[in-house]
Amino acid sequence: MSVAAFLAAHGFGAATPRPLPGDASFRRYERLLGGARPALLMICPPGREAIAPFVRVARHLRALGLSAPDVIAADEASGLALVEDLGEATYTALLAAGEDEAALYALAVDALALLHRAPAPPWAPPWGSDEMADAAAATLLAWWWPAAFGAPAGEGVGRGFRDAVRDMLAPFAGDARVLALRDFHVDNLLRLPGREGAAACGLLDFQDAAIGHPAYDLASLLEDARRDVPEALRQEMRRRYAAAAGVADPARIEAALAAHAALRHARVAALWTRLARRDGKRHYLAHAPRTWGLLARALEHPATAPLAAWFDAHVPRPLRRAPEESAA
Repeated sequence: MSVAAFLAAHGFGAATPRPLPGDASFRRYERLLGGARPALLMICPPGREAIAPFVRVARHLRALGLSAPDVIAADEASGLALVEDLGEATYTALLAAGEDEAALYALAVDALALLHRAPAPPWAPPWGSDEMADAAAATLLAWWWPAAFGAPAGEGVGRGFRDAVRDMLAPFAGDARVLALRDFHVDNLLRLPGREGAAACGLLDFQDAAIGHPAYDLASLLEDARRDVPEALRQEMRRRYAAAAGVADPARIEAALAAHAALRHARVAALWTRLARRDGKRHYLAHAPRTWGLLARALEHPATAPLAAWFDAHVPRPLRRAPEESAA
């Protein structure tokens, strides 16, 4: 189905589309002006992005009382969806305008705790040590390593990396599993006036949600590759999360947070290189120094010792940066 036919079929044929800035994915969004209600057109190129996961997760989140966009209509075969427009008051924009940082993060933590108190849906895919190791290897070893060393990573390097990830995460294997949204950070959160409690926190970009450890999304929020989060605020929000989510052992969640943050940073630090080299999105390299710095801090925690040992064995400290920095 064409875009025009899809819009006409659902009452938006007369709306005027206005393209929105792209993100790190293959999806595109257009804001529809003059339609029956505020809405966005989401365009997912078939074969590269799928509509179905977004629809399924959005409906799950809304059933919990969280503010994911309402899915007005979707055509999975065409990769098209009409979704509620939650506005432009992203945390990124609000923080840049000087809004109360602590209040915004507190709202996000409350929404995250509500999500994590709910049973994980059985249909979501796993996000365990094997999946996380594969995702990190797909950027760190497949893209960053050849850029940094001038040659592919050997089989032994990859095998050692996966062993280090499994060893690092093994102590947390018996912890409760939750639905992890995987990209829970300021670019994907909005403040929604007129909504109460955790529903005042709008949620975006959750189609990759999977069953994982609760520390993963907390790391996404408080160990943000896109902005510096003050240490005092990080500590305050960790305490708030532990209380709101009913965490019985705060020290354990601290260790889990360090381990999951380290793995996330290893993946994302290398992701900036992939986005620059494969997709031509060099502006993301601005986040590379911060992300590599966050990784260095995480690797100092005892809970990350296996991964720290792998880095010490294979990646000299002077190389722990974006290779593109030397060419900038």
